Amino acid sequence: MRDAFVDSLCRAATADKRVMLLTGDLGFGVLDRFANEHPDQYLNVGVAEQNLTGVATGLALDGHIVFTYSIANFPTLRCLEQIRNDACYHNANVKVVAIGGGFSYGPLGMSHHATEDLAILRALPNMTVVAPGDDWEAACATTALLNTPGTCYLRLDRSSASATASVVERFEIGRARTVRNGSDVTLVSTGGILSDVIDAADLLAREQISCRVVSMHTVKPLDIETIREAAQETGGIVTVEEHGLNGGLGSAVAEVCMDFGWLPRMFLRLGLPPEFVSAVGSQAYLRKEHGLDGHSIARQTASALLAAVPAALQTDRRTAFGPARRRRLSRSY
Repeated sequence: MRDAFVDSLCRAATADKRVMLLTGDLGFGVLDRFANEHPDQYLNVGVAEQNLTGVATGLALDGHIVFTYSIANFPTLRCLEQIRNDACYHNANVKVVAIGGGFSYGPLGMSHHATEDLAILRALPNMTVVAPGDDWEAACATTALLNTPGTCYLRLDRSSASATASVVERFEIGRARTVRNGSDVTLVSTGGILSDVIDAADLLAREQISCRVVSMHTVKPLDIETIREAAQETGGIVTVEEHGLNGGLGSAVAEVCMDFGWLPRMFLRLGLPPEFVSAVGSQAYLRKEHGLDGHSIARQTASALLAAVPAALQTDRRTAFGPARRRRLSRSY
């Protein structure tokens, strides 16, 4: 995703000299192209994230469109006060970019996990929060944020789903993408874990469970209409995020459902429990350990769907969730 981000930003910087990229002494190699092509629009402020955000805000208030870049929680939690008081309060054109959402830097331990960022940053006024699911979304989101007034957060993942966009598709901040249509359940994800959600949908399809897959790349503002359609047109909603359950995507979707009285027959949030993760390992390993790999997502979705089926349908052999299918699903998961 970071290569897609840099490619888009280089093109934008060529077309608009107001675009600037600031780094906190990280990203060397991947940012070299931008630094070489646009030396007057690039600045390394050193290992000083509070200063990074303060300088970015000053440049933004002077008319620039400023992107700050660092790993995981460093450009977010380490300088949260500056993001809140300097950038958001002044509605400054600062775009905070974090590479390494979720467990992307899993081998480095909890200090490098970004598993509370969505909840914290979506709570800030004047903040737009975006977490692309694949490289196409990352590239489009970078361009879209250039034209989005105010402070924004772009959460990039070290993993990403395979290309999911058609040649005629348009990307829009605040408008989710329906990657796959389905009627039995809607799987809603944000970020690179979209890849595992698609794997889960493929597994469930083998058991004749039709999954609608939604990439909710914008967590704030949330696509309310897509949530309404999922609640009213499919048999349930499952939210999947490589993030803590408290305050993240699942909480945001649940808030909308309750606010508008849209009560899906089944609702399940998949994410991380409210505790620090002391284990270390690859992103794929940590996802599996926390039930966020494709097989685990499919198993938990099937179990929740079966539990939500009315008793009358469970004994009716003519229905999709009759006894034979329930036995087969139970054996599969």
